[in-house]
Amino acid sequence: MVSAVPPGIRVLPCGPCGDRNVTYRIYILIFTFFCYTCYHMSRKPISVVKSVLHRNCSKVTDDTGSPHFGNDTTWCDWQPFDGSDYSQLFGTLDLVYLFAYAISMFFSGHIAERMNLRYFLSLGMIMTGLLTAAFGMGYFWNIHNLGFYIAIQVVGGMFQSTGWPAVVACMGNWYGKGKRGLIMGIWNSHTSVGNILGSLIAGGFVTANWGWSFVIPGIIISVLGIFVFLFLVPDPKDVGCTLPDHQGTGVTSDNPAVNKAQEGGSESEEVELRVIVCDAESKAPLPGAYVSVETPLAVSRSDPVVSIIPVSRITTVDMLPRTAKVTMGTEYNSSANLIRPVATPDKAISFFAALRIPGVVEFSLCLFFAKLVSYTFLFWLPKYISSKSDIDAEKAADLSTFFDVGGIFGGIAAGLISDYTGARASTCVLQLMLAAPVMYIYNLYGSIDLAHSIGLSLLCGFMVNGPYALITTAVSADLGTHKVLQGNSRALATVTAIIDGTGSIGAAIGPLLAGIIETTGWNNVFYMLIGSDVLSMLFLVRLFVKEILEKVRK
Repeated sequence: MVSAVPPGIRVLPCGPCGDRNVTYRIYILIFTFFCYTCYHMSRKPISVVKSVLHRNCSKVTDDTGSPHFGNDTTWCDWQPFDGSDYSQLFGTLDLVYLFAYAISMFFSGHIAERMNLRYFLSLGMIMTGLLTAAFGMGYFWNIHNLGFYIAIQVVGGMFQSTGWPAVVACMGNWYGKGKRGLIMGIWNSHTSVGNILGSLIAGGFVTANWGWSFVIPGIIISVLGIFVFLFLVPDPKDVGCTLPDHQGTGVTSDNPAVNKAQEGGSESEEVELRVIVCDAESKAPLPGAYVSVETPLAVSRSDPVVSIIPVSRITTVDMLPRTAKVTMGTEYNSSANLIRPVATPDKAISFFAALRIPGVVEFSLCLFFAKLVSYTFLFWLPKYISSKSDIDAEKAADLSTFFDVGGIFGGIAAGLISDYTGARASTCVLQLMLAAPVMYIYNLYGSIDLAHSIGLSLLCGFMVNGPYALITTAVSADLGTHKVLQGNSRALATVTAIIDGTGSIGAAIGPLLAGIIETTGWNNVFYMLIGSDVLSMLFLVRLFVKEILEKVRK
């Protein structure tokens, strides 16, 4: 049997178990942070490079540094984006990428639940890097065929979808419900950090040689993908660490069977877990050393249960009743006289079973419109800044990063508030409600001067990205470990994929609509974004009212 421990971890020194639990959690937090930072870093270059694929050539100098004279106003543009339909072509690139990403997301979650997350994430990152670099190679190979760039976007979108279900599943496996909003709010800043790094790297090469704007991020994410294969530990069980408390009960264990039983009630309650004690060497059952402790997943009502004992009290053979029913295997260490309950392996849930988890549908539809707004900013903000303030592509890319800086603080604030109040939906509704007027003000006054542009970009990013960050992290992890799953940990990637996949369809439609509407004026683009924001808020009204009524009753 192949060891679950990654090859790189095997060569590292092992510390005490207590220290290892904390060390591994911090390690996974940082490692997955950098993983998804690279995913977003590799998505950003296209939004920066748009500004040089089609631009105002009358303000561009030729290779000698002299202005270009003549009637050819598109001499500096990159074919096939030099025509009057350039906005539609840019929108098409965004559309095919994001639709491929969204559709593949549903399959990615399904696959991720059924294979080793380390292999899954490593393969996805390496292939994403190769495809990102391939887009930039179009510059060096002098490719002007639209089909080439569309094909790269489609396949690239498919492999980009491997990232989110994998990293959220890893985080959900290692971190319990307590303080999950704050931890994941901080962790989710990888989205904005990746956008910022992508903008800065792409902006540094975009004017002189836009091919490197793609190649450099592609190399970085591929190299990190190799490190994922060597060092990622996706589950605490792989290295013998304690499992987290997913239900907020304060119960943790190094054994999933104990967790399942204890999450069902307190120590004073009679919780059942079906076990059988066997000899460590012969594996033969020990006569009379049996206990039946029930969980909702393992009980059979037709079997007589003579004696029931809280599982937390079962530590040695002497404490076992002599007449209890034999049901599920455990490991008995005859020399230490100790019992180790062994859980039945969790089964990955189906797509339709995940949809029946309370809140999944509402948050998925909310994210559809929230991500539509966020990704429209992601793909079009540098172009908007460049056209409204008449500055070059490099400076526009730099200014667009302030939107992402605001998004970092918005995500952290959303996580902190939702942890304190225990009201995830209400936190989202509050920020979505404030985002609409902020976007309207940004469009009116954001291009007056540099100070207005920076200040309003920060505020806009704070309001727009806060709910998006909260839903895709803490909310997804909460729903993926919902109490109706009865402790099954094999639902995280599927639930995450459904929520983010639905949101990604909106993310595909938003930039496409922006490309079409932009020809009629940027004001209309912002009206579309404000309307989408309002619709996003409306889908959470039921959950919002439910949370408020619960607070009032308490």
